[in-house]
Amino acid sequence: MPDQDLPLVDDIRAASRLMVRELGFMESTLAATDYPPSAVHTILEIGLRGPLTAMQLGAVLHLEKSSISRMVRKLIDSGELQETIDGEDARIKPLCLTAKGRKTLATLHAFGRQQVRGALSSLSKAEQRTVREGLLLYARALQAWRAADADLQPSD
Repeated sequence: MPDQDLPLVDDIRAASRLMVRELGFMESTLAATDYPPSAVHTILEIGLRGPLTAMQLGAVLHLEKSSISRMVRKLIDSGELQETIDGEDARIKPLCLTAKGRKTLATLHAFGRQQVRGALSSLSKAEQRTVREGLLLYARALQAWRAADADLQPSD
């Protein structure tokens, strides 16, 4: 990307930082819960995708195995998650939401939807669609860049 695009890059970086702060990711807890962002995202991803192993969860959230293990243990101990046994391989223990976890998931969705609705309320329908499309494009581009960068990294 040419240097003349530096103001564009810096504007996007500034907007990204502002969004992170406005969405509450700098707080010790997130989305009206007592949980840190990684735990909130764990509940959301398992709620959306269904049961996941700790390894699958680590790949989805881009977290190290040790971080996933500690967080999963805390969510199990707090009654949000439970380990199940895979029918074909007892060594595989998918994680699923408990009744408490499903209630927390519903609370997270309600909080997030209220937050987005509030933010979008001052925008026209066309501006709302622009925000959606821009965020989707940017998220996909970040994902593609990370995947390409990972492909270029030497394997251990």
